[in-house]
Amino acid sequence: MNSAETKLSRFAFLEEVAKKLGAIDARVIPASDVIVENRVPLKCRTGCVGYGKKLTCPPHVPSVDEFRKILSEYSYVMLVKFSSPARAENDVICSIYRYWLDPAAPADKKEQADMFWKDYFGESKRILLAMLELEKTAFNAGYTLALALVNGSCRLCESCNVKSGVCVHPSMARIPEHALGVNMKKTAEKAGMAIQFPVSGNPTPMAMLLID
Repeated sequence: MNSAETKLSRFAFLEEVAKKLGAIDARVIPASDVIVENRVPLKCRTGCVGYGKKLTCPPHVPSVDEFRKILSEYSYVMLVKFSSPARAENDVICSIYRYWLDPAAPADKKEQADMFWKDYFGESKRILLAMLELEKTAFNAGYTLALALVNGSCRLCESCNVKSGVCVHPSMARIPEHALGVNMKKTAEKAGMAIQFPVSGNPTPMAMLLID
């Protein structure tokens, strides 16, 4: 085992906790291996119905450049992969937003899209709770600046308190990694934990724990 592997091996306990909490894979990597790109949050601005409507989403979160500086102060991150029960036919998956939001969508396709998101959002909350537990575990092990990033926009409130600018669940709400510019697809592939796009079967959402 080389020195880099020895340093990473001390986080084996966190990887084990992640799996006990329902993760299908968990791996600690150097923070420098996380791929951050300016173009990633553009997808939030142009393709997400939650843009500007949640305090954990752009433009209410640190910019990509700010996050790069923050990430540079961390030594390691843990990638945590889960399996969602959400499922839909391939043609629905490839146009999931259209079938979900378009009132003129065929009823059977819309029903599939509605059920997909219901199951996906339900699992997102379970993932959040798992990541908060991992964050606490790391904190109690001496990594006091450990911080969880999650795989999707916050689902803690039916309507976010954006107008006042004050989160009503500050101890639980966490920022999605892509909102900060993390290209999770490239990062996961580099770590040997590739995510399949477009989804075939059950999605495998991935979250991230900053460790230091």
